[in-house]
Amino acid sequence: MADSADAIRINGTAVEPPGDPRVSLLDLLRERLELHGTKKGCDQGACGACTVLADGERIVSCLALAVQYTGREVVTIEGLTGEDGPHPLQRAFVEHDGFQCGYCTPGQICSAVGMAAELERGVPSYVTDDLAAARIAPGRDEVRERMSGNLCRCGAHNGIVAAITETYGTEAR
Repeated sequence: MADSADAIRINGTAVEPPGDPRVSLLDLLRERLELHGTKKGCDQGACGACTVLADGERIVSCLALAVQYTGREVVTIEGLTGEDGPHPLQRAFVEHDGFQCGYCTPGQICSAVGMAAELERGVPSYVTDDLAAARIAPGRDEVRERMSGNLCRCGAHNGIVAAITETYGTEAR
């Protein structure tokens, strides 16, 4: 196993980076580590199905080279489940039927967790009313704008928005 400086920490476990520097983070996760929750959709960074968290920020893993993440923490959908069971957002997706076909769900959830951290830090979006706000409320328009990089093709979009807004503090309007 790699030492901590050379390892990629994936869901809390140190993983040796691939010998081939051309391997994407997505392919490392799916093909080599058999973490199949992260989906390969467009493989061009346009759909968000492969979204994971890297040091708490959301990234599309299909456009990231695995070697870029040595010394960093990567969390996949599998890593969001805690000792208490599913992440609160995972439970909300079930309650709001935010996963009709389920293909985009892991990326949607990872993206929403990263989005919540952005809101907490006061990072504005295109639709943010108060650019100087220390914390931005996750209202419906804010969530829709911030989640626009994660596509849902089956029609669960309203359930996704409802689950996110309920989990992070503002009811869907």
